[in-house]
Amino acid sequence: MNAHTTEIAPHPSHPPENWVQCHDGTHLFYRRWKADRPQTGAVVLLHRGHEHGGRMEHLIDEGLFAGFDVYAWDARGHGWSDGERGAAPHVGELVRDLDAFVRHISDHNGIPVQDIAIVAQSVGAVIAATWVHDYAPPIRGMVLAAPAFEVNLQVPLARTVLDLWLKVRGDYTVQSYVQPSMLTQDADRAKSYATDPLITPTISANVLMDLHETAKRVVADAPAITVPTQILIAGSDSVVKKPPQDRFFNKLGANFKDRHVYPDLRHDILGERDRGQVMTDIKRFLTQCFNRTIDAPALQNADRRGYTKAEADRLAAPAGPLQSVVWAAMRGIIRLGGKLSEGIRLGHEAGFDSGSMLDYVYRNKATGAGPIGRWIDRIYLNSPGWRGIRQRRRNIEELTAIALRRLAAQGQPARMTDIAAGHGRYLLEAIAASDQRPESILLRDYCERNVAHGQELIKKLDLAGIARFEQGNAFDGDSIAAVDPRPTLAIVSGLYELFSDNGLISGSLDGLARAVPEGGLLIYTGQPWHPQLEMIARTLTSHRDGQPWVMRRRTQAEMDALVAQAGFRKIEQRIDRWGIFTVSLAVRVAD
Repeated sequence: MNAHTTEIAPHPSHPPENWVQCHDGTHLFYRRWKADRPQTGAVVLLHRGHEHGGRMEHLIDEGLFAGFDVYAWDARGHGWSDGERGAAPHVGELVRDLDAFVRHISDHNGIPVQDIAIVAQSVGAVIAATWVHDYAPPIRGMVLAAPAFEVNLQVPLARTVLDLWLKVRGDYTVQSYVQPSMLTQDADRAKSYATDPLITPTISANVLMDLHETAKRVVADAPAITVPTQILIAGSDSVVKKPPQDRFFNKLGANFKDRHVYPDLRHDILGERDRGQVMTDIKRFLTQCFNRTIDAPALQNADRRGYTKAEADRLAAPAGPLQSVVWAAMRGIIRLGGKLSEGIRLGHEAGFDSGSMLDYVYRNKATGAGPIGRWIDRIYLNSPGWRGIRQRRRNIEELTAIALRRLAAQGQPARMTDIAAGHGRYLLEAIAASDQRPESILLRDYCERNVAHGQELIKKLDLAGIARFEQGNAFDGDSIAAVDPRPTLAIVSGLYELFSDNGLISGSLDGLARAVPEGGLLIYTGQPWHPQLEMIARTLTSHRDGQPWVMRRRTQAEMDALVAQAGFRKIEQRIDRWGIFTVSLAVRVAD
């Protein structure tokens, strides 16, 4: 791919402090405009693809955000920001950048996240919607202008060809077909787009294809979004398609949502010639967001009512006649696979959601009867869910290291407890390979077999001096509250996702809140999305008496609400690129 990076140097007309460093060292440039009167809150602007934050400056000049501090980034690979032009490892990295950017604004300027709103256009709107879906930030609201939930590639089968070529040769650069006249009827703005030296006219094929898949996921799961949302649709848009915008709006879970369609406007809806009504609608929406009481749905009862409950009930009910035949055939194929694949055999024996299965997935070594058995096992181990599980392990390791450094910086002892550790492999191997050694490690699990395997692993890794493994019930709050020593870092990984009942989860979290002192930390996982829920429910069995493995997803907002109710505040989060598993770090706050 053609590389073009900018040097990390101050923009000639803006202060040098307007930079934020991302997790991988990439520096993002941003512009800031301070409120011209007592501050109402802050607005974060996200530009469309190919552009940069400077092209949204006219909105400030036109007085749209009077009374607000305004921040506009140049996304990585765009404008003055660092990075390969038009590229990113995947869309999830852009979403993670946004999370870091908003936290930077909040931390460095004393603006609570609850007093921040997002105004985003096109590709920026997809990034914003994905961030709100995946990270569940408690922002005031978001305005999505012409969101690029489905790019109109013009040429038939273009997406199929691009994807095939991506698989054959790896990532490559795609030149934008968009002409200035397709964006706006404002002649001056069209001319400035054509002559702006900071325009990035390319996009990597990897980002283009991942944008499509990410947008499909977010549109399909829009009920998870409860943040007040305004959708602005350009009726004469030839760059992106309208039906996914309508589906997204109709599915939104927000109590307060607003949609406007402007029949004569083109894709650059915020920079169109006749944008007066657009400005009026945005200003009215933002005013309402900041003046009204936040009334997000109470998600602690989502296990008894709500769309994920309805979804789980449907999966637990018998399939229709034709579907039953299809799923029976699939179960037969999987049983046959279990005669050759060690992983599938283990799933049938111990449960596909068991600790033994998880340990096998972590080891990630294809095993089976001959080359065909190993080939089947490799396909099994590379399924989306198991790839997400292995990324979840890496994310837990990363946040564990961050947590240990935080405890050390605060002068607190590092006493770790995992209340449902399975075999404990992911944690014990990470500690054994690290130069960060906690004072103590207590692992617990309900299954005797898991405890025995974990005790052997402690011996094998020579961690007996600091680690021990005991049997314990992760849903017995009193037992958890009484663990000794009292943990300063508690971990619960891969457990809550397996149980639908929020009462069980709340009882467990209450025990953790009683065990962890103020300032102590909690690492918890979630599963807000899974692309194979029905296949799993219809064909795989659980460790619980061999029953069908039916999962009720918890949105990230629901999981965070349960954690907050117990007395913890989320401070960091990670998610895999497919949006399946999250790992969060929270701090115990005062009662």
